[in-house]
Parts: sequence; structure tokens; C-alpha cells
Amino acid sequence: EAFVQAVSDREAVTDHDVAAFVDVVQAAIGAPAGAWIHYGLTSSDVVDTAWCWMMRDACDQLIAAATELMRTLVLLAREHRDTVMIGRTHGIHAEPTTFGAKVALWALQVERDRVRLRAARASVAVCKLSGAVGTFSNIDPSIERHVADALGLQPVPATQVIARDRHAEFLYACASVGATMELIAVELRHLQRTEVREVQEGFKPGQKGSSAMPHKRNPIAAETISGLSRVLRGNLQAGLQDVALWHERDISHSSVERIVLPDSALLAYYVLRRMNRLVQGLQIFPERMLANLHSSYGLVFSQPVLLGLVQAGLSRDDAYRIVQENAGRAWDEGRSFRELLDADARVAVPASVLDEAFDLGRSVRYAGRGVDALDALHLG
Repeated sequence: EAFVQAVSDREAVTDHDVAAFVDVVQAAIGAPAGAWIHYGLTSSDVVDTAWCWMMRDACDQLIAAATELMRTLVLLAREHRDTVMIGRTHGIHAEPTTFGAKVALWALQVERDRVRLRAARASVAVCKLSGAVGTFSNIDPSIERHVADALGLQPVPATQVIARDRHAEFLYACASVGATMELIAVELRHLQRTEVREVQEGFKPGQKGSSAMPHKRNPIAAETISGLSRVLRGNLQAGLQDVALWHERDISHSSVERIVLPDSALLAYYVLRRMNRLVQGLQIFPERMLANLHSSYGLVFSQPVLLGLVQAGLSRDDAYRIVQENAGRAWDEGRSFRELLDADARVAVPASVLDEAFDLGRSVRYAGRGVDALDALHLG
């Protein structure tokens, strides 16, 4: 604490944080050795190398957290490989799918986030100790190599600063993690709506969902993740604006990075861990999924009916109009789509054709391919 206070007091005089730090360290070491502290260096030699060291280690923590989430998602996908539910496009019933297929796609996207984090790690695991404009005018390059080896970093050509596209890549990897977490969170929020209720976040004894309405069980974890993901995207925008600096360097990036680099690392780590806890405690209701699928009177089988009529010799447009007309009646009148088709003389196909079209097992016979793709992932 005394050292930190001494630096703070000195900075009040120098109005320069690194210069104040150097002054205090030199004074603590004393003459003549203290005079060699910061010899031939500029502030960014110290600060940029330190930032890159921290970002590299942050990537390791983020990759580990992403791997833990992937393990949870893979287990859930395999457990629900054959749990049938309705697939929705534009929020409207489309065709049957499985919950396992949905979760498998989440896991595969998290894997791509791991790839992006590894790439970002490689980009930021660098250093520079090359002086005021990066030309080694007052320091031997061997010093840079010595420090790089000690820290496990790679020396790179630079101006006074390391190029900020590297930092932007790190921020993009963090923002991409946030986008993936929001993708999952938004889906879980929709599936928790009262009229859907196919899943539900865990709700512990004593928990309250609302200060006013005792019945409430709100998707607060998913909503929190959605909100924090917006911050990560905003930080990326700020980081991209830091790439273009004047000549060999200006200081416009510095104040931004003191906020967005640590905040993005922490937020990306938090949303990964929070999502892992959410998924581990998630309640899934297969019966409700099946009930919702059947709630649209069999309309989810309209495409195989269309194709069956085409195979029977109708033009695609004629078949489409017949199916569309009966689908509209089923929806508007609350009647069975299959029964309306059976009663329509224009649907001149054997009953076996419609039986196959309305076969739920046929619709999802390949839905497990996404789950099978998880076998290729390396989760060690």
C-alpha cells in the first residue's frame, strides 16, 4: 500500500503514470543500480507488453470456461437427442426437430468461439521493447528477446506501440462469446414464455421472482446474459476505433483500453460461467414440447404433403394451393389438417402417402446428425 501511495503521490507531480512508477522504483532501488531502470525504453514498451501478457492469460481462462460449457452442452444434447419438439421460423411453427439438435448447434458454435479465442491468444501473445518509435535506437534487440523469452511472448515489429488490430481481435473474440451466449439466452427466454413453457430456469427454495407477484419465475439469468452481451459488442466498437492512431502513436487509445480490455475479459468469462450454471440447472419439459408441436393441428407436415402431391403428378403450384387452402382452414377453424386433406377430392393419393407425410419419426430421422457431430470435438 505504501508503494502504491508513493506512486500516486508522485503522479500528482509528474502527471504521467509510468514516469511516476519509474521514479518511485528507481528511488527504492537507489543509485547507481536504479538509474538502469527503464533504460532506453518508452512507456509503451512496459504497458503494451503488460497488456499483451494479461490478454494472453485471459484467453487461457476464457478457453477453459468455454470448454466447461461445451461439456455441459454436449451432455444435454446427447440426453435429448430424440426429444421431439417443434422447430420455429419467424417465431411460427415450421417443422419438427429435436431439442438435442438445437443444443448440439449451440455446442458447435461454442467450439467456434474456442477457435476464435485461440486465434486471439496467438495474436496478443506478443511484446515490444524497441523504444520510442520502435527502431531500437537506444536499446539492443537482445533485451527484447530476453524479456520475451522470460514472459513466453513473441517479439513483434512495432512503432511506439503494438498494433491495435491485435487488441481488437481479442475484443472481437470476447464479443463473439457474448453473441453466442445471447443466442442461447434469447432462445431459452422464448422457450420459457408462459404460453410456450418448454424449458424453465432452475428456481431454488426461497427464491423470489418478483417483489409484487409471488407466482413469477422469470428468466433472469438469460436476461442478464443478453444485457451483458450488448456491453461486449459496444466494447468491440470502441476497440476498433483504437486501431487508427496518429503516426507512430497517440494516446487516444489508452483511456479506452483501461476500460474495455479488462471489462471485456471479465464479462466474457462471467457470461460463460453464468450460462454454464443456467444450462446445468435447466428444467426441460418434453411432454410440453410434444403438446406444442401438435397444437397447430398437424400443419407442421405441410411440406411432405406438398411433395407427396407433386410425386403423384400435380404441378408444384397446384399442389401448393391445395395444401395452403386446407392449411388455412385447419388454422382458422381449429380442425385437423389430416382430416381436411382426407375429405378433399383433389388430394387423389393413397392413404399411405399421407400416412408417411404425417409420420413424426420420418420428419426427425436425421435430426441426430448434429448431435453425432459432437463426437469430433476435443474437450480435454
